[in-house]
Amino acid sequence: MNILLTGCSRGVGLEICNLLLQNENTVFGIARTYTEDIKVLEKNFTSNFFFRSVDLANVANIQKNVFKEFVRNNIRLDGFVNNAAFAYDDIITNLNLNRLEEMYAVNVFSPMMLTKYAIRNMLLHRTKGSIVHISSISAHTGYKGLAMYASSKGALEAFSKNTAREWGELSIRSNVVVPGFMETTMSANLSIEQKDRIYRRTSLKCPTDIKSVAETVAFLLSDKASSITGQNIYVDSGTI
Repeated sequence: MNILLTGCSRGVGLEICNLLLQNENTVFGIARTYTEDIKVLEKNFTSNFFFRSVDLANVANIQKNVFKEFVRNNIRLDGFVNNAAFAYDDIITNLNLNRLEEMYAVNVFSPMMLTKYAIRNMLLHRTKGSIVHISSISAHTGYKGLAMYASSKGALEAFSKNTAREWGELSIRSNVVVPGFMETTMSANLSIEQKDRIYRRTSLKCPTDIKSVAETVAFLLSDKASSITGQNIYVDSGTI
């Protein structure tokens, strides 16, 4: 399969990228920075990994940067994984409009535009495609300081469900993977005490395994999940 993956340079995106490549898929990876991990992937997967540095905050140039200069119409897309995101954390009374708009550009507006052009590619090639968005458990449980970030993920979940309804007749599926709290660079600034409080809220009393999230994404992209669409799949150590 040919998969477009955003946010492939670190964390869960890097894990998803590695797994898809190991499963002999071709991955067109997008991230803002060209990291050492990306260089390793390029060295290890010379024939099936292609990378382009794209700033997804530049929503107006999504079509040009991704679909005209990278994944052109002659390339058939079987799947699109929307993983790229960043968190604007603060309490609501400190809300800053500029930072909110910047986050929504990356977390909501760019994924919508990428989905638009990914579906157009699937229609062109008559592909039974699969779209997978990565959300966050914060959209369902609530955490102090994450209201703005959670709202962006909630918007994405609503968008995915309606995408599934709109395009299911043509066998294009759209699902959301909702990870629980993971040990990533996004959470590195939290103290041990803060992390422990979060873990105690789960059934398994431990962080969500990044590999488990990646495996779930790979499953949803595959034909094994051909009857699954419009769903939120929780991979959260039993937080919900």
